[in-house]
Amino acid sequence: MENSLAPPRLHRTGLARRVLPYALLSPAVLVTLAIVFLPMVQAAWMSFHDYVLWKPKAFTFSGLNNWYKMFADEVFWTSLKHTAIWIGVTIPAQLLLGLVTALLLNQQFFWRPLARALIIIPWALPSVVIALMWAWIYDPNYGVLNDFLLRMKLITTSIGWLSNPDTALYAVILTLTWQGFPFFTVMILAALQSIPQSYYEAASLDGAGRWKQFWHITLPGISGVLLTAVLLRIIWVANSIDVIFVMTGGGPGYSTYTLPLYSFIKARTNLDFGYGSALAVSFTLMLLVLVVIYLRRTMRRVA
Repeated sequence: MENSLAPPRLHRTGLARRVLPYALLSPAVLVTLAIVFLPMVQAAWMSFHDYVLWKPKAFTFSGLNNWYKMFADEVFWTSLKHTAIWIGVTIPAQLLLGLVTALLLNQQFFWRPLARALIIIPWALPSVVIALMWAWIYDPNYGVLNDFLLRMKLITTSIGWLSNPDTALYAVILTLTWQGFPFFTVMILAALQSIPQSYYEAASLDGAGRWKQFWHITLPGISGVLLTAVLLRIIWVANSIDVIFVMTGGGPGYSTYTLPLYSFIKARTNLDFGYGSALAVSFTLMLLVLVVIYLRRTMRRVA
């Protein structure tokens, strides 16, 4: 009875409170729809058409022709293999290097604040700057890498790291590893500092060594952060093309082609937006499957 006689103003206040969260979120949702989901739908629709930019009036529906063409394309399979290597080597290397660095920075030493500030530099620098810097390091004529190896007598002649098909991809992977490991370092370091020191003191009193402390205290304490960090880096590394494009442009030949780079070159260089969209959509679906499998496996381990 009291609710039915409540003043209309109270009803309006309750309605406003329920609507307010949606009103505040609506601008972000609209922007996300406009700049993310609409282009995704457009790319998916374009993948079923023959659309070359220098023939703008020849926008014809081709069905699955672009997809059939893709599976018969040798460059597609080469790019897919390089993408698997790109992800499979870069992520573990960044994770391992970031973990070791975080464990070192978690120790007590007098210049630790400076070291923590300096370690973020590779992550803070623009990708183009990093790519140009490492291209200079790899240069066979005046690069510091060849000069160092020659002085150490580890090689007898300069190596064209970026011009050799056997070394170009791994040279770029090393560059991206150096750029990305500070992300893991910062994430893991934050997780390490959330573990109570009393856990280590109790384990030490029970006779547990450093390895057992790491395995039974540190690793479980940072596992949640590791799972999230690895997932984010898989997505970012898989879609990364800026470092490759600046350092090699995909060459020599197709030795540093990945699927995102191949899609970009087809769409933006060859102006074949239909086939480029098919490549991009196929890679999105592959990445989605990879992320789902990763989440299911990790959630089972956590459970």
